[in-house]
Amino acid sequence: MLPVVILAGGLATRLYPVTNTIPKALIIVAGRPFIDHQLSLLKEKGVNQVVLCVGYLGNEIEKFVGDGTQWGIEVKYSYDGDELLGTGGAVKKASVRLPETFMILYGDSYLDIDYEGVLQQFYAEKLPIIMTVYNNQNTLEASNIIMKDGRILRYDKTYKDPDMEYVDYGLIVIRKEIFDTFPSQGPFDLSLVLSQWVDAGRVAAYVVEQRFYEIGSVQGIKETGEYINNRKLLT
Repeated sequence: MLPVVILAGGLATRLYPVTNTIPKALIIVAGRPFIDHQLSLLKEKGVNQVVLCVGYLGNEIEKFVGDGTQWGIEVKYSYDGDELLGTGGAVKKASVRLPETFMILYGDSYLDIDYEGVLQQFYAEKLPIIMTVYNNQNTLEASNIIMKDGRILRYDKTYKDPDMEYVDYGLIVIRKEIFDTFPSQGPFDLSLVLSQWVDAGRVAAYVVEQRFYEIGSVQGIKETGEYINNRKLLT
């Protein structure tokens, strides 16, 4: 299984005042810090290596997670430094310690899907990027993707096109080389990288049938906690 980069360096302003003093990764969900659930799920899915991209209150995350021993996962850290690097800049900085291909996961996402299946499709497609997508129909949040025949035709988080029925699900498999043309220092957003490769026709899509869960809002925390608790009852 490829290593997973977890993007956990943001300010989480939507959750103020809670995140004034703790990072979003350590918010209590279903009785435990969220990253505890996230790492447990990744281990269950076969992941053995994680690189945590951290910035704001990142030392608190490292203090709790340590080297990942309690989850049976090797955990390393990539700190933004004095300036928050954004999602793209953080991955670019972390990529020096990563193999040629790796996965990216947002630090507020709980994605209970077939990670091995995503990887198998990535290798079959022979493209530099595969994005997981969900047929959202503007329900959970605004849709931002046009997808057809297994290819992403448009990805835009700012302009809303009525033909956009899908939303980015939150798990990406990517080749390190796609960051070669981006700066080694300074902030930029991962969506900028993805959009450029989408426009070039080089991004495949893996369609996920079940909804995603995330803790980016109070409602999201509630729904994610309910899902995790229900999942425990079934396992």
